[in-house]
Amino acid sequence: MWQLTLYGAADCDDTAQTRALLHERQIVFHEHAIDHDPVAEQFVVFINGGYRSTPTLVFTAGRFKLVVTEPTEDELMLALQIANRLPSPVTERGGGHNDSDSDSRL
Repeated sequence: MWQLTLYGAADCDDTAQTRALLHERQIVFHEHAIDHDPVAEQFVVFINGGYRSTPTLVFTAGRFKLVVTEPTEDELMLALQIANRLPSPVTERGGGHNDSDSDSRL
C-alpha cells in the first residue's frame, strides 16, 4: 500500500485544486504547508531543482517513490494509477529477496 504526501503553500491555487480533487476522490494523504514548515520547504526546493514548486506530491511504497510536481488533473489521475501499481513494502516473495523466479518486467 502506498502513502501520499502533499507539499503545498497557503496562497497556491494549484495546491487548493489538488487538495480538493484528492478529497473528492476520498484519497487519504498527509499535508505539509511549506509556508510554516522550513524542513518541508527545503525538501520541495531540493526535489524541484531549486524551485519552490507547489503542489509537490510524493507517493511512497516502501523504498519506491514517485514525485509529481504541479500536476494537471490528468497527470494527477495518471500518478494515482501508477501508484496503485507500486509494489507493497513487503512482497509475497519473501520481503524483497531476489528470488530466481521473480518477475523481471519493469
